[in-house]
Amino acid sequence: MNYYCLVAGLPDLRMDDTKGLAEPGELIAEITPQLGADDRRLLRLLRAGYDNRNFLRYLHDKDARLDPAGELTQDDWAQLVKLMDENDHPSDARLLPYWVDYYRLNPEDEIDAKGITREDYMSGLYYNYAMKADNRFLQQWFEFNLNLNNLLIAILCRKYEMDASKAVIGSNEIASILRTTHSRDFGIAGMFDQLELVMRLAEEPNLLEREKKLDALRWNWLEEHTFFNYFTVEKVLAFVLKTEMLHRWKQLSPEAGEKMFRDLLNSLKQGVKLQE
Repeated sequence: MNYYCLVAGLPDLRMDDTKGLAEPGELIAEITPQLGADDRRLLRLLRAGYDNRNFLRYLHDKDARLDPAGELTQDDWAQLVKLMDENDHPSDARLLPYWVDYYRLNPEDEIDAKGITREDYMSGLYYNYAMKADNRFLQQWFEFNLNLNNLLIAILCRKYEMDASKAVIGSNEIASILRTTHSRDFGIAGMFDQLELVMRLAEEPNLLEREKKLDALRWNWLEEHTFFNYFTVEKVLAFVLKTEMLHRWKQLSPEAGEKMFRDLLNSLKQGVKLQE
């Protein structure tokens, strides 16, 4: 399905310009009604990370403040949790299948015993599900980000002498290799085109600058993979992703960049035992 008017009306975005940038929530509210039903589901899957975090917050505290970027409200979650409690095979348009998988887990056997955080376990389920999406662009986008993030985690684990086997998420081939490799190139040379670049970027001492360069890598990936998608849903999805990147940078400061790194390191320490 082509979206001639919608794509033609989207402003040009540049990584160095956040002036007049629309709020992501406003953008989604404007775009969603213009998409076909199948493409609305793709957009929802793309943004499901917000609801993943909200689901975990809700399970921890029914009165927790949820991120407004998520699609589902506390009332939605209350209804869905009740549905999952009362039905072996719950069916609801709001309910993504991997949420049911997560809710059915025995925490001691499936999460705590493996020494990983609940957030990471949820992320692994999300990536595994999204990489089977009925859209090649989304499949590739999620796999690219899974590989990129896992490589960064593996580099960080090696630097701080942590066990990467409990920090790397997902179940694709690169994830499996990164959990056990000890080679200089992490065993994925020829499998991940951006390997050498990411390894160099990981050495950037300025944390905020490093994050910007990594987002530039993601931005370039989006440009390359939508170059011939002139008026398709892929162009719309890429625009949403770029807007979210710009919005994030608009709010970040050097202190926030430092906090991002510390939060990541603390998360690893919670779920990963330091090697002797």
